[in-house]
Amino acid sequence: MTVYRGARRDPAGRYLVVVAEFNHWITDRLLRGALRAFAAAGVRASRVDVAWVPGSFELPAAAKAGVATGRYRGVVALGAVIRGETTHDEHVAAGCVQGLQAVAASTSIPITFGVITANTFDQAAARARLDGGRNMGAGAARAAVEMATLLDRLSR
Repeated sequence: MTVYRGARRDPAGRYLVVVAEFNHWITDRLLRGALRAFAAAGVRASRVDVAWVPGSFELPAAAKAGVATGRYRGVVALGAVIRGETTHDEHVAAGCVQGLQAVAASTSIPITFGVITANTFDQAAARARLDGGRNMGAGAARAAVEMATLLDRLSR
């Protein structure tokens, strides 16, 4: 039996982080968490590209465009969808998830999900902590490194 696992350190390769500007007070923290996690995994800052999009609904288009370049080992999608007075958040979140799933299914490049969906700002902020608490951006970056390494191993 052969067991495959992704590595937690990455000595080579480029990554793309696509970040939603909407709710930037949260997504800025997600990005900082992702960049810290990449650094901890041995990914130099010069090998991480960041592309800002207007909102979480636009993340799949940017991820697809990044994958199409052939330059990246992985793509990290970061956003924050916070419930408001209408059901708009549900439509944005569903479109984002479905779009990112479609991009991920159509390629051998991992697309990781660092999009917070929360009922309140406080819930979103709790998932974007930088003080050693939970940061979904960091988790998505770690997952991108592990998945890129795993997919490389499986393709050999």
